[in-house]
Amino acid sequence: MPNITANGIELHYEDHGPSDAPAILLVMGLGAQMIAWPDEFVHGLVGKGFRVIRYDNRDVGMSQRMEQAATPNLVWTMLKARFGLPLGVGYTLSDMAKDGIGLLNALGIEQAHVVGASMGGMIVQLMAANHRERLLSMTSIMSSSGAPGLPGPRADIRRQMMAARPSGANREEAVAFGAELVKSFSYPDPARPENAHAEIAGLAFDRGYYPIGTRRQLLAIIADGSRVERLKTITTPTLVIHGGADPLVPKDGSVDIARHVPGARLEIIDEMAHDLPPSQVDRMVELIAGHAAAN
Repeated sequence: MPNITANGIELHYEDHGPSDAPAILLVMGLGAQMIAWPDEFVHGLVGKGFRVIRYDNRDVGMSQRMEQAATPNLVWTMLKARFGLPLGVGYTLSDMAKDGIGLLNALGIEQAHVVGASMGGMIVQLMAANHRERLLSMTSIMSSSGAPGLPGPRADIRRQMMAARPSGANREEAVAFGAELVKSFSYPDPARPENAHAEIAGLAFDRGYYPIGTRRQLLAIIADGSRVERLKTITTPTLVIHGGADPLVPKDGSVDIARHVPGARLEIIDEMAHDLPPSQVDRMVELIAGHAAAN
């Protein structure tokens, strides 16, 4: 699929299913490319009668790299956020929400169901809060409300997340690092092939390895802070899904989302961590397609 201009930048996307079917827009998480949505998941939703669009967020994969955007020091930005000081980040999650809405505009789609994973869940929360007239339904997966006091990543995973990424000149090291990181917060699903994490990390490297873009996305998350008050204003029909074994974003984050979004439905999947395990794809398709079909 080609790139398309949306919200003033170039986004790379894929469009699956009949053009006249109800649209589902998939929004991926921090540093993850659109290929992190399993093909079986995409095709499953198409098989349920939907047009499914997935795309690379700005600063990742084959979408536009925001090379001129500010990239302040991560630790210093976290400290300033704690004290309510101006952060000076290059862009915000609200900007990223506008990217997704801009993609719908560019494709001539007036309204869509939106589904976001992790940071993508935060982005679709902002779509629902700020662009409610464009949404038919919203599904937030393995995400958080951003409320202070919620539990964070397991200590070893936090260290891995904060570690410097290998140089892009060394494919082998970069792929090994990426595969080990994803494995650390994924469910040990026996249905997943042994080399699956390495394969997806290799594909991601070859499509576009750009770790500084991930840092800017993380800065955008920090700058967004708590979404609790915005969640209370959401009127879009909302489904919240989380893995019961998630060590990166504990399920408390989604419990808090469901607590604050009026009428939200919460589904905890015990056989899932911070990933979309192969054995749970069919269940996820049924949940999301059922929610969309009802709205």
